[in-house]
Amino acid sequence: MPADPVAIARELIRCRSITPVEGGAQAYLERVLKPAGFEVHRVTFAEPGADPVENMYARIGTGAPHLMFAGHTDVVPPGDERAWSHPPFSGEIADGKLYGRGAVDMKGEIACFVAAALDYLAAHGAPKGSISLLITGDEESVAVNGTVKLLKWLAERGERFDHAIVGEPSNPHALGEMIKNGRRGSLNGTLIVQGTQGHVAYPQIADNPIRGLIKLVSAIMASPLDQGSEYFQPSNLEFTSIDVGNKTDNLIPAEARARFNIRFNDHHSLASLRALIERRCAEAASGGIRFRLVFDSSNASAFLTMPGPFTGLVADAVAEIAGRKPELSTAGGTSDARFIKDYCPVVEFGLVNATSHKVDEHVPISDLVTLTAIYRRILDRYFSQ
Repeated sequence: MPADPVAIARELIRCRSITPVEGGAQAYLERVLKPAGFEVHRVTFAEPGADPVENMYARIGTGAPHLMFAGHTDVVPPGDERAWSHPPFSGEIADGKLYGRGAVDMKGEIACFVAAALDYLAAHGAPKGSISLLITGDEESVAVNGTVKLLKWLAERGERFDHAIVGEPSNPHALGEMIKNGRRGSLNGTLIVQGTQGHVAYPQIADNPIRGLIKLVSAIMASPLDQGSEYFQPSNLEFTSIDVGNKTDNLIPAEARARFNIRFNDHHSLASLRALIERRCAEAASGGIRFRLVFDSSNASAFLTMPGPFTGLVADAVAEIAGRKPELSTAGGTSDARFIKDYCPVVEFGLVNATSHKVDEHVPISDLVTLTAIYRRILDRYFSQ
C-alpha cells in the first residue's frame, strides 16, 4: 500500500515545532524512516548567542549517485490562535484542504518526499545509489545551528552529495509553475548620521542630522544598483525604518538612523556591495556630513544552479505529472539552498506559497498527492539514468 503523504503531514503539523523547538517532528520522522532501512542521525548544534537546534540526517544506500532532499521541520509562530478557523497544530482537514502551521512551509513537502522515497523503496528496493534527507530545525530563524553546521558535520564524516532538492514552497499560484534554481543574496545595514544636539530656536549652534540623513539616503537610492543579469532581476535596496529617538518637539536630535535591506544578484558579492554603498555615502557626504555605516553579518550570497541535465530532469518530471512546464526562477527570499550550493547543485521545488506564514495556512489534499507523485517521478528518472 502506498505511503500516505497526508497522514505524514498531519502528524508533523501536530508537532508544535516553533523555532527552535523540535516539538517531536524529527522524532516522528525517525520512527517512520528507520523501519524502511534509513540510517538516521540526530545531531544538536549550539553556539553562544543562539539557541541550540536539533537536526536530523537520514540516508539509505552507500554509493553514487546521491540525491538529497532537504527541508526544515521548524515553523513560525501561529500568532493569535483564536484567529484560526482550525487550530494551527491540529492538522484538521476541511473542504479538501489540510490546515495547520507548516502545511505549506514546509511540513507538507517533507511529508511528500518521505512518502515518495518510501514508495520508491517499496517498488525497487535499495536505490542504485543513495537517497538522503537533511532536516533542520532553525531555517525560520537565524539559521546558524542548522543546515550550515549539519552539512559541515556530514562533510567531515565523508558524506558527498551529487544533487539536492529543497522542498521550499516554490510556486506562486499553481503546482508546477516554478522551480527555483538560484536565489538573490541579502544584506542588512544601518546608516547613522551624527549631528549636534541643540534647541530648535538656535539652529546656528546645532547641527541637525536629519538633513544629512535625507541627503545620504537620496544618494544611495539615486541610481539603480544594476540592471539585472541573465538569470537575475535587478538588485534592490529598500529602507525599512528611519529613527531619531526624539520625543521632544523643541530639540534638534544628536543622531539619525536609517535601516535598509538589499536583495542582490550575481553582479555583486557581499564585500563589493558594502564598498558600493560606502562609496555613494562618502561622495554625498563631502560637504561635512558625519556618518558611519554598520552592516549586519550575512551568510546569504547570491547563487545560481545553471540550467542543465539536473534542472531538466526535475522540470520534465514536474511537467509530466503536473501538466505544465515550470519556469526556472531566482526570485524571492533566501533559503537553506544557499548553504547546500557549496556542496552540490541544488534546486527548490515544493507547494504553492499563497498561504505560507498566514493565519489558516493550508494546502489542498490534491496538491500533496500530486507533489508526492512528482518527487517519485524524479526518483525514478534520477536512478534510471
